[in-house]
Amino acid sequence: MINTLKNPANRAWIVLMIATGITWYLGEIGAAGTAAIVAMLLIAFVKGRLVILDFMELRAAPLMWRVLLEGWLILVSSLILIAYWISLK
Repeated sequence: MINTLKNPANRAWIVLMIATGITWYLGEIGAAGTAAIVAMLLIAFVKGRLVILDFMELRAAPLMWRVLLEGWLILVSSLILIAYWISLK
């Protein structure tokens, strides 16, 4: 088990599975409201960042690629959050 956790991709996979379980549970219990939506968007952001850094192997990539892809993730996440905020009005 210790050797498994030494690999960053394995650690990322475990975090992704736990995060998926949390969002599934929130959906299963019918969690609603701003706090639940923001929590799910935050979890989706973390999952996206883990995929970009560990599974696309950009953790050690040139800075330009990291900025480009993480910036894209921040932009899309922000637009979704802004659209949700506007829909509350």
